[in-house]
Amino acid sequence: MDKLIIEGGTPLKGTIDISGSKNAALPILFAGILLDAPMVYTNVPDLRDIHTTIKLLNVLGCSCSYDDHRVELKPGSLLPEAPYDLVRTMRASVLCLGPLLARIGQARVALPGGCAIGARPVDQHLKGLELMGATFELEEGYIMGHCDKLRGAHITFDMPTVGGTENLLMAAVLADGETTLENAAREPEVVDLANFLISCGAQIEGHGSSTIHIKGVSSLRGTEYAIMADRIEAGTFLVAAGITGGELLLKNCPFTELESVIAKLESMGLAIEQRPEGVLARYQGVLRGA
Repeated sequence: MDKLIIEGGTPLKGTIDISGSKNAALPILFAGILLDAPMVYTNVPDLRDIHTTIKLLNVLGCSCSYDDHRVELKPGSLLPEAPYDLVRTMRASVLCLGPLLARIGQARVALPGGCAIGARPVDQHLKGLELMGATFELEEGYIMGHCDKLRGAHITFDMPTVGGTENLLMAAVLADGETTLENAAREPEVVDLANFLISCGAQIEGHGSSTIHIKGVSSLRGTEYAIMADRIEAGTFLVAAGITGGELLLKNCPFTELESVIAKLESMGLAIEQRPEGVLARYQGVLRGA
């Protein structure tokens, strides 16, 4: 596709099913490495990064397949290497680092683009895992990690990092002892990962706040889990209803996660109503600046 041609001036009207969140699905899929029993994920978006992740999980030893927004995962004999040809286009690939170290005590994970550690924000991941007992080397664009057994630690991030919080959260659920993550990321996708891990038997408290407490367990069971809806997609359609003078019903809309966005749009004159069948966004004749 060379270009998109958009002819405006037509109000958007109708019903839209909001997709599952890619940013929530990727770490939750990688958390499948931690499981010792089959797992079913639902509401998984049909996107390139999702299919790359599934290919990578298969390479790592987890039998994984996708069909109509549903992913079935079966644990197997894990291998430590996430090869460059699979992860070069996907920054989220580093999220297999913590789970691999937690399960088999070793990982060889390519950096996206083959770049040096300082060029990507993975230093917070590595510092936290080192406090948990891991050691690392950088070799030809790969992070080489080793540990005998991860242990609980008190970890304070230099800055809130979604990926770092997710990686250490996954590592900590199987570590010996208790782990505290300070200055942790509070995004809804982090909360969804924690909720998924809890559904599999993890002991986690404080997710959604800047301090998360994790008590390590010996194993995690499989379950069935629905990925949260994509708040970015939903917010985009709410705005689109207003700027086109339209009316949209958004099914599977994450209302709570969009409270601040909805409040702002309502202050601008857009009518937004939560209904049993979804969230209705309706243009009312004028939009104000806010």
